[in-house]
This record gives sequence, structure tokens and C-alpha cells, in this order.
Amino acid sequence: MAISFKPLADRVLIEPVAAEQKTASGIIIPDSAKEKPLKGKVIAIGTGKPDEPMTVKVGDEVLYGQYSGTEIRLEGMAYLIMREADVYGIF
Repeated sequence: MAISFKPLADRVLIEPVAAEQKTASGIIIPDSAKEKPLKGKVIAIGTGKPDEPMTVKVGDEVLYGQYSGTEIRLEGMAYLIMREADVYGIF
């Protein structure tokens, strides 16, 4: 899906993976008890800073901090926008 949003500088736009609906033993998790996902897919990246090129690229699966980023809605979908420094690693 092509999105018309372009992050600036060292920011990345991430689509979080869906939260788990039930536990490994089959217990259904209510919405109020679901944890914020810590994993997602990079949808768009900025151009980086002059002295720091971007490490992540579009399509990468990444791990980020629980309280990282700002949630935004674009074209009816929820995304996170954060600085590349808030991304812990690439899968």
C-alpha cells in the first residue's frame, strides 16, 4: 500500500503489528488489557541528517520501545512516527 506521507529528517513511519487476541493457552485478551505492540513494519522514512544517514529502510521489521513514538492516523490506519534512534533493532 502506497502512502503519501513523507517523514522529515531522521523520522520513520511504522505500522505496528496487531496486538495478540489471545494467550498461548487460549484465553481471550480484552482490549483494556492488551499491551502496546513493540514490533512493526517500516512504511516510510525521512532523508536522515547530513552527518547520519538512515539505517532502516522501507519494509524492515523493527523493534522499538514501549513508549516510543507518537500515534497518528493516516487514511484510516493507525501508525507510529518516531525518530530512528527510538528503533532498537531490525529483524
